[in-house]
Amino acid sequence: MIAQVRPTQISQWLAAVRGHGNPVVLDVREPAERQLASIQADGFELITIPMGAVPPRLAELDPSQPIACLCHHGGRSMQVAAFLKARGFTHVANIAGGINAWSAEVDPSIARY
Repeated sequence: MIAQVRPTQISQWLAAVRGHGNPVVLDVREPAERQLASIQADGFELITIPMGAVPPRLAELDPSQPIACLCHHGGRSMQVAAFLKARGFTHVANIAGGINAWSAEVDPSIARY
């Protein structure tokens, strides 16, 4: 089962998983989407790999490091989270609602598209 973390809960998730390593938010959106809206790393490492590039770039990610996946609304990130979990990544979450929810719930200065 993949943990579903709302943007308002990200601080609690970070605190809960920090004992397993430095947490990562993996933004799987396309570069054009990231130009429209992006989050700032705050208490986590931000890694950007578009969804389609995750399989060939899998070696860039540490399977033991906590990873929360982010996309526009949460669908693509959920697919990537399931992909990572199936490949032995142990602490994986999906940011439910994606960057759209992050803008609505946490930081309204982030553009919504």
